[in-house]
Amino acid sequence: MLITGAASGMGRATAELFAEEGAKVAVTDYVLSPAEALAAELRERGLSARAWKLDVSDPAEIIAVVAQIADEFGGLDIVVNNAGVSGFAAVDSDAYETVWDRSLAILLSAHQRIVRAALPHLRHSAAPRIVNIASTEALGATAMDSPYAAAKAGVVGLTRALAVELGHEGVTVNCVCPGPINTGMTASVPDEHKATFARRRTALGRYGEPDEVAHITLSLCLPAASYITGAVIPVDGGLTARNA
Repeated sequence: MLITGAASGMGRATAELFAEEGAKVAVTDYVLSPAEALAAELRERGLSARAWKLDVSDPAEIIAVVAQIADEFGGLDIVVNNAGVSGFAAVDSDAYETVWDRSLAILLSAHQRIVRAALPHLRHSAAPRIVNIASTEALGATAMDSPYAAAKAGVVGLTRALAVELGHEGVTVNCVCPGPINTGMTASVPDEHKATFARRRTALGRYGEPDEVAHITLSLCLPAASYITGAVIPVDGGLTARNA
C-alpha cells in the first residue's frame, strides 16, 4: 500500500496500523529522513515498510515514485491520499493567491495525480482500494480558510466522481473527513483553547487522536468494506452533527 504524508500525524498512525495488519507499506513524505526513520522502526518490529521521498506537488515525481513502489512491491492494492498542508488567508489579502495555489496543488490536484499514476497497477489488484483524506472543512468552513475548504470540498467531489467512474472495475474510492485531531497541524493551538472548542463544538467533548482516523481508513480497505464506495465519512467526534 502507498500512503502520502506518512511521516507524522494521521499518516504515521495509518502507516503503522496497516503494517501491523500485514501490509507492505510505502512510507512516502515530502522529507525523506523522517519517512526513513519510520520505515526502519517498522522493519525493526518485523513489519514490511520502505520509505520514499515524495513531493506531491511535483507531477513528475509522483509518476516516478508510484512506478518505483509498484515495481518494488510487485503491484499496488491500496492508495491513501493523506498528505496535507494548512494555511489561512483572508480573501482580500496579498497572500491569498499564493495560499490558494499551494492548497489546491497539495490538497486536491495531488490526489488525482496519485490516483492516475496508481490506476494501471490498481487494475491488476484483486481488491483495489483508494481512500482520500479530506476534512470536516469540506462540510462546513472556517473564516479565512477558503483555500483549504475549497480544496477539501474538491476532494469530496473527486471521491464521489471517481467512485462512479471506477466502480465497474471493482475499484472502491472513499473519503474520510477528520475533524479536530491532535496532529502537528493543531500542535500550536493551546490546550485550553482545544478543550473549549471541543466542549462547545463536538458531541464527545474532546479532540480525536490520529489512530482513531487510521482505523476508519483501514476499515475501508478490508474485505468487509467491498460494497462501500463513494462514501464520505466524518471522523469528528460529532462536530458535524451538532447544531450548537
